[in-house]
Amino acid sequence: MGIISVEQADHLYWLGRYTERVYTTLRVYFQSFDTMIDEKADSYQKFCESVDIPNIYISKEDFLKRYPFDPDNPDSIISNLNRAYDNAVVLRESIGSETLSYIQLAIYDMNKASISSSPLIELQQLLDHILAFWGIADDSIDSEQVRNIIKAGKRIERVDIYARLGASKGELTREVHRMFPRVIKSGIAYNETKLKQVKELVESSSLDYYMIVSNVEAII
Repeated sequence: MGIISVEQADHLYWLGRYTERVYTTLRVYFQSFDTMIDEKADSYQKFCESVDIPNIYISKEDFLKRYPFDPDNPDSIISNLNRAYDNAVVLRESIGSETLSYIQLAIYDMNKASISSSPLIELQQLLDHILAFWGIADDSIDSEQVRNIIKAGKRIERVDIYARLGASKGELTREVHRMFPRVIKSGIAYNETKLKQVKELVESSSLDYYMIVSNVEAII
């Protein structure tokens, strides 16, 4: 692949962010599912607050159905998966049809899960296909810059979500150290000051999650 346009770079970056958003929020949803099914009180309000989305749900049953599967909810998992697919489709020539196919399979998994009596089975397959997407992208995309832009988006999104969820210092430090070289190698314009500030914030004695999120969001 030759010179990457600003538009292509933007699609690649958001492909990385949206696939990571689907992957990580779905894993958190998995962790919350059994607890919410058995609990007497409703903890979905705390979940919404932790991932910084509006609480538009009327009950835990409503949350467990609409948060993953409601395409009209812009914060739902399916909406973020659809955005990943929209970016992947216009990048077919850059990422290859085989790489794109794993996003298509993830869409298929989500649609099956939405009508399933045991959706966690299909949702686990969705996670597997997101992992396969990242694996085949790394293996089959020739352009190192294309790979690095996708990974920069992925790593920025992971640090963003982990900070919102109040992850431990060790988890955040590990993810920031993974993010740092990907952003630098991506070749896209970034705010060097904000990038360094994120590293300093996660290495400080006490974690300021709000400041970490604010700086991560301002890197690109």
